[in-house]
Amino acid sequence: MPLIQINIIEGRSAEKKERLIKDISQLVAVTLESPIETVRVLINEMPAAHWGIAGESVKKRRDQANLNR
Repeated sequence: MPLIQINIIEGRSAEKKERLIKDISQLVAVTLESPIETVRVLINEMPAAHWGIAGESVKKRRDQANLNR
């Protein structure tokens, strides 16, 4: 049973997450030649303050980008 975990920053719509689950499930089923009924997808959403890039949180980077606009 394939279990796919996806980590994303929170803020995407329910529709986008449903599409992601559908598309990933189909891709994994085809690629692994596994019945789609056995594919599991787990989306982990994290606040931007809990995700770091190059030593800074995404929240801080976004805040700085908004100040520079």
